[in-house]
Amino acid sequence: MANSALLVMDVQRDIVDIADDGSGYLPRLRRAIDGARAAGIPVIYVVIGLRPGHPEVSARNKVLTTAVRAGLFAEGDPGTEIHHDIAPRKGDVVVTKRRGSAFSGSDLDLVLRARDIDSLVLTGIATSGVVLCTLCGAIDLDFSLTVLVDACLDTDAEVHRFLTEKLFPQWADVVAVEDWLKAISPQ
Repeated sequence: MANSALLVMDVQRDIVDIADDGSGYLPRLRRAIDGARAAGIPVIYVVIGLRPGHPEVSARNKVLTTAVRAGLFAEGDPGTEIHHDIAPRKGDVVVTKRRGSAFSGSDLDLVLRARDIDSLVLTGIATSGVVLCTLCGAIDLDFSLTVLVDACLDTDAEVHRFLTEKLFPQWADVVAVEDWLKAISPQ
């Protein structure tokens, strides 16, 4: 796992407020983050942030125009901050993206290449948004992929189930946080 990184994507205050179902998502994600750090795996945070005036949002983009109308994702707003329960440590990399994928409008690929990372472990909100979009982008960039099924969350449980049980296993290893922690822990 020397060339792996854990991506913690879109776990921002407003998004957690919308999606968290009270199932213990943030504590599980915290365990994954702590386990990655203990195993020497870098943790990279990815957030969505839109500039004032939203110059990067086309009226044709249904998802982002709806979010803008709802007052979401404005850079610098308190709601775009990473949730305090999983906040980055000093020195952690935080990447700002402008679209669904962690690679869209960000320097994530540059950060990963500079660190010689070739394997990604994906977590985040929403399974049908940032996780799916990033997974597709990462496939095209030839990354080895793992999805932590219970460190991903979606507002639609059935969509989450379909993606993590039917689609994602075709492209990635899909495992629970506890199983992943056992696999990366020193024996």
